[in-house]
Amino acid sequence: MNVSQLAINSVSTRHASMEEALSAYAEAGFQNVEFVIPQLKGWMRDGRTVADLRALLGRHGLRCVGGFECGVECFSDPKSRAANHDLVLANAELLHQLGGGVLVVGTDGPQQPSLQALDAVAEVFAGLAGRMEGLNVSVAIEFNWSPLIKSLRSAQLVAAKVNHPQVGVLFDTAHYYVTPSKMEQLTPEAVALIKHVHINDMADKPGELSNCNSDRVLPGQGVLDLPAILARLEDGGYRGYYSIELFNEELWQLPAAETARRCYQSLLPYCKDAGDQK
Repeated sequence: MNVSQLAINSVSTRHASMEEALSAYAEAGFQNVEFVIPQLKGWMRDGRTVADLRALLGRHGLRCVGGFECGVECFSDPKSRAANHDLVLANAELLHQLGGGVLVVGTDGPQQPSLQALDAVAEVFAGLAGRMEGLNVSVAIEFNWSPLIKSLRSAQLVAAKVNHPQVGVLFDTAHYYVTPSKMEQLTPEAVALIKHVHINDMADKPGELSNCNSDRVLPGQGVLDLPAILARLEDGGYRGYYSIELFNEELWQLPAAETARRCYQSLLPYCKDAGDQK
């Protein structure tokens, strides 16, 4: 992992404004940001435009590398599904206008989970991918943000079935820890499908007794073997971004600038080219 690959997910900080958030990220050292998309929409509802947001990013030397808002509905009624897919496509268009990146999504599931249900999910994502062609955006399926896709393996199966360059997998170290996912499943074939990585550490609890969100801690403060995970990703050919994503109540109590600083500093020990930035 290199410094240029580091990103921060804006859910990691509490901030009063977009200006405060982006200033905090840039001052901490980040070059890349992943957005909670509803925050962007809220900011633009006050009469601002995508061009205004691009300009604000530019003033802080930041790049948008992705975002998230909702899961993809695959098993709901046709009316609900159509509205959901329109929202997903609108979010992809927004990210495209900001320079492109990865749209992270979850999924719904059928009443009775089954292996065959993965085919239905793949069919829906194939349809969305066809409608997204021409956008500089990929969709990454986040395993464990779903009642059906609960592991790296199931997300990999869906992405492989879709077999489209704009559909892949979101690998999150927290979800890796709390699900049946295993280190040996990070094969080159699996890594080739990973579009984006959420990086965090986990509190010292058994995975099955951990909360996949609230038990996240800063890298280096938990029990994950992050060097081994990063090595598997890099050896498998992953060259994308590593976005720190925390839902940490203690960090949320701090000013955004301090939280961002702690996030950035916690990642530097894992960067090959950190040098004198520590």
